[in-house]
Amino acid sequence: MATGGAKIIDGTAIAKSIRDAVAQRLKTKQDQYPRFQPQLAIIQAGARPDSSVYVRMKAKAAEEVGIKFKHVTLPAEAEVDEVVRLVKQLNDDATVSGILVQLPLGEHVGALGERMVTEAVSPEKDVDGFHAYNIGHLSSRAADPLFTPCTPAGVVRLLESTGVPIAGANAVVLGRSDIVGSPVAAMLRSKDATVTQCHSRTKNLDQIIKGADILVAAIGRAQYVQGEWIKPGAVVIDVGTNYIPDATKKSGQRLVGDVDYESAVSVASHITPVPGGVGPMTVALLMENTVKSAERLWEQTRNLKIKPLKLDIKEKVPSDIEISMAQTPKPVAQLAQEIGVLSRELESYGQYKAKVELSVLERLAHRKDGKYILVSGITPTPLGEGKSTTTIGLAQALGAHLGRPSFACIRQPSQGPTFGIKGGAAGGGYSQVIPMDEFNLHLTGDIHAVTAANNLLAAALDARMFHEATQSDKALYSRLVPAKKGKREFAPLMFKRLKKLGIDKTDPNELTPEEITRFARLDVDPETITWNRVLDTNDRFLRQITIGHADTEKGHERKTGFDIAVASECMAVLALTTSLVDMRERLGNMVVATSKQGDPITADDIGVGGALAVLMKDAIKPNLMQTLEGTPVFVHAGPFANIAHGNSSILADRVALKLAGTEEGDSTDRVGYVLTEGGFGADMGMEKFCNIKCRMSGLTPDAVVIVATTRALKMHGGGPDVTPGKALHETYTKEDLTTLREGCKNLVKHIENSRKFGLKVIVAINQFSSDTPAELKLVEELALAGGADAAVASNHWAEGGAGALALAKAVIAACEGASNFKFLYDLNIPIEQKIEIICKEIYGGDGIELSEVARKQMETYTRQGFNGLPICMAKTQYSFSHDGKLKGVPTGFTVPIREIRLSAGAGFLYPLLGDMQTMPGLGTRPGFWEVGLDPETGRVVGLF
Repeated sequence: MATGGAKIIDGTAIAKSIRDAVAQRLKTKQDQYPRFQPQLAIIQAGARPDSSVYVRMKAKAAEEVGIKFKHVTLPAEAEVDEVVRLVKQLNDDATVSGILVQLPLGEHVGALGERMVTEAVSPEKDVDGFHAYNIGHLSSRAADPLFTPCTPAGVVRLLESTGVPIAGANAVVLGRSDIVGSPVAAMLRSKDATVTQCHSRTKNLDQIIKGADILVAAIGRAQYVQGEWIKPGAVVIDVGTNYIPDATKKSGQRLVGDVDYESAVSVASHITPVPGGVGPMTVALLMENTVKSAERLWEQTRNLKIKPLKLDIKEKVPSDIEISMAQTPKPVAQLAQEIGVLSRELESYGQYKAKVELSVLERLAHRKDGKYILVSGITPTPLGEGKSTTTIGLAQALGAHLGRPSFACIRQPSQGPTFGIKGGAAGGGYSQVIPMDEFNLHLTGDIHAVTAANNLLAAALDARMFHEATQSDKALYSRLVPAKKGKREFAPLMFKRLKKLGIDKTDPNELTPEEITRFARLDVDPETITWNRVLDTNDRFLRQITIGHADTEKGHERKTGFDIAVASECMAVLALTTSLVDMRERLGNMVVATSKQGDPITADDIGVGGALAVLMKDAIKPNLMQTLEGTPVFVHAGPFANIAHGNSSILADRVALKLAGTEEGDSTDRVGYVLTEGGFGADMGMEKFCNIKCRMSGLTPDAVVIVATTRALKMHGGGPDVTPGKALHETYTKEDLTTLREGCKNLVKHIENSRKFGLKVIVAINQFSSDTPAELKLVEELALAGGADAAVASNHWAEGGAGALALAKAVIAACEGASNFKFLYDLNIPIEQKIEIICKEIYGGDGIELSEVARKQMETYTRQGFNGLPICMAKTQYSFSHDGKLKGVPTGFTVPIREIRLSAGAGFLYPLLGDMQTMPGLGTRPGFWEVGLDPETGRVVGLF
């Protein structure tokens, strides 16, 4: 030892160098990822002066290094449960990197209560290092803690700064607290020191200390350790903070350590002063731990991975329901965690399905969207061509096999086709959504909510017409605006109608008799009513009914009908809405009829818009499910593509695109893929996706996958009709290149149509077991010659995601670069011209023929200001034309427009072509014949 005495270990200087390093580390990270922002949250109960001083020190240090600071204060009398609840909120807050509870909490909170609070802090955010998880791992040679306690870590850093070897040294730790003594002893042992841990009751303490090469004093007794106890040349770390009287100080006291500094400094080789030794290190290492936590949480968020479920592939593919039932899904909470949905954003409906809160969009608003791919198809047969199966198989290939974030967004199936002919829409074979029985039946009740909302509006409309017909103006107004406790007030929604009528009054008593009549009477023209009741069942006998037969309705009868529930405008609103506020506005704007004066009558005019929104407030949240291989699927909304616009919801797509998106600074190979399905052929689902859905969402698609089968192509090439329930003609089960070549003209037309929207086109040939290599090759060649960017045979039905790997790679390649997406028509041109453009450009027709009814409706909508809406064509799905019998690529036809209906809330006009029905019927042999329950297990059987 040098004769000049001990070297002073300058904790203040070392702490500053640590803070400087933390600040530089933070800046470097933020240069690459500007949104990276650590945040330290400190909870303080009461306002103890010493606690407030400590909090201010930490706040100042956080500000210096660039850490955001959150100070949460509670009353001194706050109960443990209240503090724990607050801690858990901070655990769930993704913006908080570290949580520290300033102790003590209050005189009423004992050691057990404090332990409950510190144990409530997530180990991942326990930057103080006090959680049992971190303390336990600190003491284990087989594990490392996420964080080491700041003061003990500061002790070791100070020791290391001296250059004195720790390994092999005899170390004495004086103190056994959980905060300093025991953690320091554990850390020194892990560095191969021989550690003796003592305390105030240890016998012969001076003799034990005399043998120490390293002494750490943390006993809490002022100037307890004397210089004569210390081994010459030992390193002394004094953790003590004790106040002793000192008349020379303004405060009357001064701060000293556990070691008598004056006598020790001449014996030790290195010593820490008090103050200026360990104290500054504690705060500096708290900053370091907070940044370390932020980095770890940041990387966890960026490196989320799906844990795929393994498939048990059988050579002979079992039925869809058998495959589905044989697979055990992962808990939906686990799936949500894997894709980055927080627990507070998840509303579970049982183990395997959940709704996702729209707040996730706000949390991830900064992200750049993932790649957006529409899955469409050629003109289908009545058996369907496997768009859903392809969507799911492709999602499995991207997510479970290529490790890319991938989301399938599909519609919820109606019970109409589920129990009718077509069946459900969960996919098929080894590319399905599971549990498929829950998916195909009630799911989370969204369609029921749509049905309830639709029928409430229908009931309200008929009731209003009845009451207007049976009451005087005065009586009607008195009942609409009744006096309550002697005072009459307008309901909040009534002010919207008053404004629409140009009545600028807020007191019901001030309206003139003429204004009362205008306000109270909607004066519905029954001939103009477009609002039907709905039911989610194929029921042909409800297509036209007469209501009002009961004596209580006093002869007020009218003809009306039922539509299938998924054809309701409420469903279209659900699919096209962008927020809860937007949905409320759209529902209120739905037009149900025209008044005898020629004015549109809306749901808000009837007073029911708010109630409709209440019925659908939960339905607006997308439903999360999974594929057979455990990749995520959003199931939301279910508008038919032949009657309505036929796409899953904008909100589901938006949520998926953000979850699949990238942070600023991420490389392009981190981008994910969202596969959203458009119903039926590309002439329907794709056209409406581009011209309606993308206009309203503002989203830009990158590519379209067109699904084709040799079966459908052969049918379009002149093959015999394909009829559900009947055996396929041998044309479809044996090689027939001539018929197939002719049918590929239908595929090429769809490719050409896709190009009109500026989209990249990938043709997916959904492979059947009877397809020959020559047939698959022919389709690929003709697709590429017809303008496709890629054409790939895919065997995902029989092999799951592995069978769609080539397709997935083709999609990734096609999505490189920017999108050249564009719309087909301008919204500001006349209604008739927009319809004609679709018929000529997409269908290949010569023009359109408007019925007198359609022409009159078009004139009414133009006069009412609805001429700027996009067009949603309601036509057969089995042909480019209005006639389902015209296969292939028909030409020389004129499209008859029978009727034009208004969906003002959804935001489109929908012409009805030919004899298009809005309520399907059941066939002779519906699918429900096969459906039942296994009496022993209660499981669904016979579902497809």
